[in-house]
Amino acid sequence: MLLEFKTKNYKSFAEEMVFSMIPSPKQKGLDYSILSMKVGDKTYKGLSSAVIYGPNASGKTNVIGAMDTFRCIVMRGNIRNADVATPNAAASALELIPNCNGVKEPTEFSVRFVDGELMVEYFLKADLGTFMDSNFQRRILEERLVVNEKQVFSRNGMLTVDLPSVIKEYVNKSIKRKTPKMLELAEDSLSDTDLFLNNGFKSIYAAELVKRILSWFSDKFIVVYRSDDMRLVRKFADPKANTVYVETTLTEAAREFGITANALGYKATGRDDSEDAVLCSILGDKLIPAEMFESYGTIRFINEFPLVILALLSGGTLVMDEFDASIHPMALMNIINIFHNDDINKNHAQLIINTHNPIFLDASLLRRDEIKFVEREDETGNSVHYSLSDFKTVNGNRKGEDYMNNYFVSRYGAIKDIDFSTILEKVISKGEVTADER
Repeated sequence: MLLEFKTKNYKSFAEEMVFSMIPSPKQKGLDYSILSMKVGDKTYKGLSSAVIYGPNASGKTNVIGAMDTFRCIVMRGNIRNADVATPNAAASALELIPNCNGVKEPTEFSVRFVDGELMVEYFLKADLGTFMDSNFQRRILEERLVVNEKQVFSRNGMLTVDLPSVIKEYVNKSIKRKTPKMLELAEDSLSDTDLFLNNGFKSIYAAELVKRILSWFSDKFIVVYRSDDMRLVRKFADPKANTVYVETTLTEAAREFGITANALGYKATGRDDSEDAVLCSILGDKLIPAEMFESYGTIRFINEFPLVILALLSGGTLVMDEFDASIHPMALMNIINIFHNDDINKNHAQLIINTHNPIFLDASLLRRDEIKFVEREDETGNSVHYSLSDFKTVNGNRKGEDYMNNYFVSRYGAIKDIDFSTILEKVISKGEVTADER
């Protein structure tokens, strides 16, 4: 369960951006949207969903891009460029991360999440140089791991390893006690560009703890930067893992959504890569690539639906950019309601999406703290993020408040007046002159 994600000096977010999934203390109502997990004698609460609004080029996608970038850095264990490019270019070419307005500041990422009996906080601060400076000698300035509110290690000029009792069962069996020699060995293993988490800490101190943390990043932090890239979504779904189950479930869901074929199935292309499997429409004994037979909206839904299943089964946090493109609002509302349904969402799964669709601006559907905004400042070009719950209310609730109307009259910001008429008038006028001259 994601509690909080932060970043600083990431693209349009020059200042610290705090994306919180912790319920606002003053917010009342719609308690079914609140997830609760107990760690030791403390209970942590998180929101089951969040919807991000903002005009084009405001920085909505940068919120999701920052999550994806941090996830990729942690998974590969260093701040060097990746060997393979991804749809999120900044995740593989880190010189694209710093704010392009000349901000000479380090980049920061941090995350807080609950996974079973562990509440994990991981922080990373790195000097990546300035925007597009690919020759800069990068270095990690700070790195910190906290588990169940006890510091495990800290890297900030000097290295400190604490190994509190809360992680006792995860400490390498060969360790009977901490020794200066062990710390010296850990310090010698440090590299300017390698994360201590994945390297020295894993090999010397607590391999099982690192495995557990990386498992959350790989399996439960499901971040899709480009949800319109259907091949990418297919990779997450991994149809070869359980072909019959996936195909049966997809067919049932697609029939509810609207499908032309009798059934659906994945056809292997002969390669081992599950991402290369082709989704097909099945009509009797005929197999036709679904992209040639079904509507674009149906294809989008079919390729995204396995991720919903994956999140619900694993208790993961599903974060998707433009999840709702070409999909009917009623289907989307049903998916959000599923994440709010305690009888179905038993594993504390979460859904985070960005959108332009105002239908979710509904006080009966989402809490105020589930509605997020991003807007770009005209003077600086920097993005700012905030929640609807940041606006003052009376006793935490405005009875009968019309979120949609208030948004469109710019009461919450994060909306932009657009008028193409002047541009088109010039084009038409110029075209008429040219015609007369001819």
